[in-house]
Amino acid sequence: MPATATPALTARAVLLDMDGTIVDSDAAVERIWRRWAVEHDLDPEAVLRVVHGRQGHATMAALLPDRPAEQNHADNRVLLARETADTEGVVPVAGAPAFLAALSGVPHALVTSADLALATARMAAAGLPMPAVRVTAESVGASKPDPEGFLKGAAELGYAPGDCVAFEDSEAGIAAARAAGMRVVGVGPRAGAHAPDLAVPDLTRLSVTVREDGAIGFRAV
Repeated sequence: MPATATPALTARAVLLDMDGTIVDSDAAVERIWRRWAVEHDLDPEAVLRVVHGRQGHATMAALLPDRPAEQNHADNRVLLARETADTEGVVPVAGAPAFLAALSGVPHALVTSADLALATARMAAAGLPMPAVRVTAESVGASKPDPEGFLKGAAELGYAPGDCVAFEDSEAGIAAARAAGMRVVGVGPRAGAHAPDLAVPDLTRLSVTVREDGAIGFRAV
């Protein structure tokens, strides 16, 4: 692709999803949710098409719409404990260590549907530094695709949503970022189908430039 045609974005702050975006936890997610699907007589493949990007109770509500919300929340607590204990195969998305190192001096936050215990476990398993600012499941009242998490992350960093770029891998996450008024870098194979502003197969294919005025430039390479 010629340099003049390479997509690029500029931002003042960065909001990062975790699973599928900087941490490759797909193996663990599939193990846990396949088990849950079998326990509830659901098709595992159909379940896996829904889970990415959402909090567990929101996934359950979508799959079992007649089940009481309190039962979904109770069931989700069981799944979160299973997920936190199961970090086998959890690794960084390709390029994530260098990408986070490039962001170390600029405003950035983690915005994840995981709770703090799960986020801490997976970031540690992947060998990645936990951002100082993070919005986890305990911080919000609504799961992605609701924009609350991204709006809260932007507010905690002190930037308007339009000055932020969100990094996401899933349909629910991209919808949440767009609803928050943010541009989106889509990471990985799930993201490309949902028209992010910039799409990369992994983070090795992204150039990050921090300018003298504090602007952060992102370019696909």
